Amino acid sequence: MAGIPLTTPLREADLRPLRAGDWVSLSGTVFGVRDATLMRICDRGVAPPVDLRGAVLLHTAPNVRRVGDRYEPISVGTTTSTRMNRFTAPLLERHGVRAVVGKGGLLEDSVEAMRAHGAVYLTIVGGAAAWETQHVEAIEAVYWEDLMPECLWQFRVRDLGPLLVSIDSHGESLYARVRDDARRRLQGLLGGGA
Repeated sequence: MAGIPLTTPLREADLRPLRAGDWVSLSGTVFGVRDATLMRICDRGVAPPVDLRGAVLLHTAPNVRRVGDRYEPISVGTTTSTRMNRFTAPLLERHGVRAVVGKGGLLEDSVEAMRAHGAVYLTIVGGAAAWETQHVEAIEAVYWEDLMPECLWQFRVRDLGPLLVSIDSHGESLYARVRDDARRRLQGLLGGGA
């Protein structure tokens, strides 16, 4: 179950056909980011050292080892996205990011930003760092090493997936569906919401 293959950089035309509930896989460049890098870009207004138009961002602070002048991945696990929610809209609007890969979901303002800018949120299985790391072919570059391990990582990935389209570019969110369904079921259990 590899899903619909996508190759970075992504275009809006690649993402608009996708719907919440679809499965995809990624090949190409994926940028690893976490709180410190996002605060530098969004809060301090420092321009990213690479062009993020069409980029896929992975919420991570990987465990790596230095070998000479490069890094090798030991464990590239994903961190929870919700705490980085406030950075989503600026990254889409100002920097042209097209997809975010994470776990735990994003909030309603990010759902609206994805709809407005033709982007998607892709969920990866939490706790599966060993599996995820197998799809990282190389760490091609590391920017802002002073933020280690929360620097800006440039990974080359092959067939990273399956990833679940949890928020699509039409404003559909699997998280909202689950929340709404849970509320309906709770009302039913409580006697019809009286």
